[in-house]
Amino acid sequence: MGISFDQAFGVHQYTMGVRNARSEVLASNIANADTPGYKAMDMDFSVALRQALAKTDPRGVSLSRTDEKHLKGSSFIGGGDDILYRVPEQPDTGDGNTVDIQTERMEFLDNAMRYQASLEFLNQRIVLLNRAIRGDQG
Repeated sequence: MGISFDQAFGVHQYTMGVRNARSEVLASNIANADTPGYKAMDMDFSVALRQALAKTDPRGVSLSRTDEKHLKGSSFIGGGDDILYRVPEQPDTGDGNTVDIQTERMEFLDNAMRYQASLEFLNQRIVLLNRAIRGDQG
């Protein structure tokens, strides 16, 4: 009897990939805070998560199977329809840059905390699965 990772891990296995992609976008914004003409971007998390769940993102990575007994595997790489430009909250300073460093830091921290929560959930699920496989009672 096989283990269904979708049932065992739920949506958290996909949220981690989306959160990772979002952290890259936010880090890029922070790194370009002083770059003239740079436009702050962010991800539409719900769109990216739907793409990850449906595995329809054309930039996703699939593993080839050389035997029908091999597990199906794929990975989500964020981007595409879920990347949007952020609406500036402050007036243009004259250089065309729309990055608000405080907003970016806050969003980055929030995203990191949510990533950590999903990671902790997955870790606990793995511990429970490991116990079930070994037959531990406590």
